[in-house]
Amino acid sequence: MSIASPEAATSIVAASNMYTFTVLPIESSALGKAFPFVSAFTLMVKPLKVLVRFFTTLREITGKREETLEFPDGENVTVEKVLGKLAERYGKGFVEYVYDSKTGKVKGFLQFLINGRSASTLKGLETELADGDVLAIIPPVGGG
Repeated sequence: MSIASPEAATSIVAASNMYTFTVLPIESSALGKAFPFVSAFTLMVKPLKVLVRFFTTLREITGKREETLEFPDGENVTVEKVLGKLAERYGKGFVEYVYDSKTGKVKGFLQFLINGRSASTLKGLETELADGDVLAIIPPVGGG
């Protein structure tokens, strides 16, 4: 079985826990004829995953306590990008709760914690996230 066959590539992908693959058919190319034992394939590494935790109203809007979002490896993922993806996924209710309708900016009453640290002490909405980070979207706290 050639490594360029779909079966071989699939088993390699499964064994290495990779995300996706592309098989390059080089058997019929000049390289394949000159070196018949050579086959080529490209593996894409696992996606970057961010766990988002929802509270109160956002929990009602999303119907979830938390959700894992995936982004292509190498993509620059920020708090703002995560919010954009969530807005696309959950639509009008999410957008109205998170964004100011006049300015389009994120409402000031929301707090964002990244692995327990306030995004405001980092780079705010431009804070870059890494694989495995936990982003908690915290609503205003009231009481007395």
